[in-house]
Amino acid sequence: MAWIKRHLIAFAAIAVLIYMLVPNLVVAVFSFNEPKGRFNYTFDQFSTAAWTNPCGAQGICESLGLSLQVGVIASLAATVLGTMIAFALGRYRFRGRSATNLLIFMPMATPEVVMGSSLLTLFLMLGVPSGKGAILIAHIMFCVSFVVVAVKARVATLDPRLEEAAADLGANPTQTFLRVTLPLAAPGIAAGALLSFSLSFDDYIITNFNASPSSITFPMYVWGASARGVPVQVYVIGTLMFLLALSFVMTGQVVSKRRNRQVA
Repeated sequence: MAWIKRHLIAFAAIAVLIYMLVPNLVVAVFSFNEPKGRFNYTFDQFSTAAWTNPCGAQGICESLGLSLQVGVIASLAATVLGTMIAFALGRYRFRGRSATNLLIFMPMATPEVVMGSSLLTLFLMLGVPSGKGAILIAHIMFCVSFVVVAVKARVATLDPRLEEAAADLGANPTQTFLRVTLPLAAPGIAAGALLSFSLSFDDYIITNFNASPSSITFPMYVWGASARGVPVQVYVIGTLMFLLALSFVMTGQVVSKRRNRQVA
């Protein structure tokens, strides 16, 4: 019993991790299924047909390509804007700083239904047509807040003495930022960029308000297909996206451990 009490937190963490990963494992298993009917709810027969032809379902790769394109552009734009805002809020004191902090958190706290309908009203008033452009603007807007939070937390932990040491050694402000500050803030920036991409790729509600019939993203495709039967290719793409995200996390952990060993 004493051993169990000492490792109780570890057991709880493992249980929560298993609980979170079970849906992904179910999706991976059913990606090898060949359902007899329209719905892929029961495992009928093992097959790799969906893996050999992931674009077999009509329109699935077009929607996936649009989601990837919007996700990459939105995450890059949000990362640049969010990083600059985070450094401004974390390093400088100026009038309106408290109000800016409040406004940054508002997109994170606002329900997506409210945000999506508000953006639709705004775009209609400004004459912005629904479609890819409107989706991109909306995604950048709500992704910036998450980047600011991630990068600002990293900026708050930076030791200013390192930048002072670089200046003492003759580095100008630009060299100090590029060779000292930016590498130290890189983990927070990378975390914000990955979080932005995942949020943009996964968003349905805000996207549905601002999409056009010709701009169907992958989540919208999955929702529309759920009524008539989700194709097995959706499970394949979901498994690939999960494995890709897992590889990013594992690579980051390996790189972090190697850096810590070099420093030690």
